[in-house]
Amino acid sequence: MAAPWEDVLRDGPAIQEAAAVAVDAALLQGVLMRTEGRPNDSDVVNFAPFTLLPSAVPSALFEQAYAVQQDFNMLVDAISQNKEFLEHTLASTIKVDDFTARLFRIHTQVLEEGLAQSVFLGINRSDYMFDSGVDGTPALKQIEINTIAASFGGLTSRTVAVHGQVLKVLGKPQEASRLLPNNPSRGLALGIAKAWELYGSPSAVVMFLVEEVQRNIFDQRCVENELWNRNIVVIRKRFRDVFEKGSLDEARRLYMDGQEVAVVYYREGYVPSNYNEQNWEARLLLERSRAVKCPDIATQLAGTKKVQQELSRPGTLEKLLPGHAEAVTRIRATFAGLYSLDMGADGDKVAAMAIADPDRFVLKPQREGGGNNLYGEELRQVLEKIRDSPQRTSYILMDKIKPRPAMNYLLRAHSPLQVSECISELGIFGVYVRQGSELVLNEAVGHLLRTKAVEHADGGVAAGVAVLDTPYLV
Repeated sequence: MAAPWEDVLRDGPAIQEAAAVAVDAALLQGVLMRTEGRPNDSDVVNFAPFTLLPSAVPSALFEQAYAVQQDFNMLVDAISQNKEFLEHTLASTIKVDDFTARLFRIHTQVLEEGLAQSVFLGINRSDYMFDSGVDGTPALKQIEINTIAASFGGLTSRTVAVHGQVLKVLGKPQEASRLLPNNPSRGLALGIAKAWELYGSPSAVVMFLVEEVQRNIFDQRCVENELWNRNIVVIRKRFRDVFEKGSLDEARRLYMDGQEVAVVYYREGYVPSNYNEQNWEARLLLERSRAVKCPDIATQLAGTKKVQQELSRPGTLEKLLPGHAEAVTRIRATFAGLYSLDMGADGDKVAAMAIADPDRFVLKPQREGGGNNLYGEELRQVLEKIRDSPQRTSYILMDKIKPRPAMNYLLRAHSPLQVSECISELGIFGVYVRQGSELVLNEAVGHLLRTKAVEHADGGVAAGVAVLDTPYLV
């Protein structure tokens, strides 16, 4: 699975020159983040971290990941409409995980009141690694599916040009021409625009719900600018703005500062630290409204790790997607081993299995955002501590995927240039829009490759561990 530039990795002067070109190309293309020191203004910015060279990705697995994305879109949408499934699946989790419990309470309250929302927009990203398996044959295995605030669709739209320039500088123009075009930001905007159109109020705006600290603003601006190019007005607000200035009229239309809001696109709200009591009230107000939420709270719950584990049980996919046997087969082929830690004899066996051989597994809590998973000795210590407690039900256990490493340079601001042994994770962006019961849009709209040094077990680009990359199909 090696890319055709093993020779270059050992050529120090060529690497130094290529790295300088790469950084300037990234700045020219807008592969940017704000700095840690000044996360809320753009007076000082730097390049977002990225690999010097594109990484080899098996073409068959890349195509498989794209081929199954519409199936995953359909599955997430089906789960979000199945209250009984969510209630049954999350029953043990909501007893011990307050964050999931609060989300579920809002979900229940909104259903009891009656949904005002009739158009539904899903933007998700399904993430995979290439498991080398026992015989060394790579297989596509899903890590997780992100159903809220799936990021880097903007910046990854701009990294292909950077890597193309690097390959040309290194004397590899033919290889540069083989890099695939990729523009998820346009696809994400297409979904938002379709939902805005179906909402049916030409003067209404799209609201990006954003975090207090906004280092990754340029990633969002890529999507935002695509909407402005369609003459759709975009406003950026925080939970606290919604709490202070948001209101519903008698038809439960949402207004911010007197402007009707057609679509709420969440780039916030996925971890407990995003919420205080005011923010929970703001979330409830948004969920009660007629506005199209991306995601609505049921779709956020569909992306929890406990749901991921439940989907791997025999017969579950067939119940959720009746009449879609081929889709079920494609989805199931991507699953790694997933195990429940629910209380009872089966959960006891799973806990004992993981404690006995912790390097085989990953312990995953119900959290998004990277940096939360537990491995090896840390996994064993945590499980030993909670093995007899209901607290263990707030986690799931998953087989550890073992990709084959490759050498690359990870470019970060103010960091030395050094070669690292790296592994990559491929994400496919999916977008769907449903009006009533009809799926009017269902597409895979682009990809994201992130790469990290093998010593970093967990974490994404925003978490400061992985860097942006471009696939080179082999």
